[in-house]
Amino acid sequence: MANDTTGQSQMMPAVEVVPVSGIDPAEWNSLIARGISAGIVHADSVLHVLRHVELNEDLLHQVNGALTGRNIQIDNAVEELVEDDHGDRRRERAERMAGSHDSGNPTDPVRMYLHEIGRVGLLNADDERRLAQAILDGLAAADRLVVETVTLAEIDRRRLERTVRNGERAKSDLIQANLRLVVSIAKRYQGREMALLDLIQEGNLGLMRAVDKFDHTKGFKFSTYATWWIRQAITRAIADQSRTIRIPVHMVEHINRVLKVQRELVQDLKRDPTTVELAERTGMSEERVQDILRISQDLRSLDAPVGEEDDARFGDLIADENSRDPGEAALDDELRIVVESLLSEFHEREQDVVRMRFGLDDGQARTLEEVGKAFGVTRERIRQIEAKTLNKLRHPRYREQLKAYLGEG
Repeated sequence: MANDTTGQSQMMPAVEVVPVSGIDPAEWNSLIARGISAGIVHADSVLHVLRHVELNEDLLHQVNGALTGRNIQIDNAVEELVEDDHGDRRRERAERMAGSHDSGNPTDPVRMYLHEIGRVGLLNADDERRLAQAILDGLAAADRLVVETVTLAEIDRRRLERTVRNGERAKSDLIQANLRLVVSIAKRYQGREMALLDLIQEGNLGLMRAVDKFDHTKGFKFSTYATWWIRQAITRAIADQSRTIRIPVHMVEHINRVLKVQRELVQDLKRDPTTVELAERTGMSEERVQDILRISQDLRSLDAPVGEEDDARFGDLIADENSRDPGEAALDDELRIVVESLLSEFHEREQDVVRMRFGLDDGQARTLEEVGKAFGVTRERIRQIEAKTLNKLRHPRYREQLKAYLGEG
């Protein structure tokens, strides 16, 4: 019996403690479970779990430690990107030396941009640390200039201003030296309804953010740290600009996750998975999966042609929920004529009140307040007139004539 209990406890998935606040426990547990099963997790999967927290070196250290402590590796996508960048530079230098750099269209904007940024030399680890320290020194000097602006001696002021300028130059150098890394990452997101140059521009914004946040004393290579920020900036831009209706970033990531699982299940099951199966694989509720699938549907223009002919439009096939059935419309018209005939036997004010309240003349029903203002009386007085008139219509004499239209038999 004891052995059975032990076996069951070993089969139960452990509840993992999230390394930092702001991470969804269910998503963290799912990441850990996949990592333990495969021995590796994709960097994009880690970034998805970290989407609600501020990226910094301490956070990445904690997450990396939590994964490696369970023998889970993060794939080498970051290192591959850096190696791709270095390899591209080496190939470009070789092409220039061989005289083949003018192949292709020299006026192509992407090629011109790549040629321009390719002139910037590579940085080694010592260069990164030196530039990062110069940036920090420049920020500290700028703060001191603000705080001590009145008491500073002229020689100290000039020294601090020089340090600030050096920091700004260092920031520019660090950004310029990593623009090729942005291109390498942006290329992997091509085909998602954004032009490559637009992806590069968004990635550059992420790179600049990484420079502002980088602390070289934490032990990270800058290129490794910057990759997280570049990816985040690009994926957010895709979420903002690729749809007519903007979907929040966290929802886009949920959509991508569900659609990825959906593709995997189609391959495994050889059929479209049910929402129950998607819910089990993703760890979401079935209702949540249904909502995500509904939101993920692309918008389509009502003017889009249908079929091979141009005479039909997609909007022609959409039912108008506000339109009335022709039979119901005819019945309503007959009822209106009967009611008009019956009302003609009442006082003129009673007729007018009922016509305005129920929109018999123009189809626009009005409130007690609106009818009261039209007659210069209170809404209570209109309510009384309406009640009196409707009571008259309930008289057996009138009710018999209305019976066929009111569904009574």
